[in-house]
Amino acid sequence: MRLMIIGPQGVGKGTQSALLSQALGVPHICTGDLFRSHAAARTELGRRALEFMNAGDLVHDGWAAR
Repeated sequence: MRLMIIGPQGVGKGTQSALLSQALGVPHICTGDLFRSHAAARTELGRRALEFMNAGDLVHDGWAAR
């Protein structure tokens, strides 16, 4: 099963995703968590994503082309 939950910040995507993950027994993968994890580990991906996050921007599609 594959579900994608999208929406603006603060609408409960993470909360609902965690509940669905537990109820359905499927993994919960959050791109924000992945970016923060890479930023903490100081990987190349994390450093590049951190540029957006520190500027208060969302990490958008096509960012790797920068």
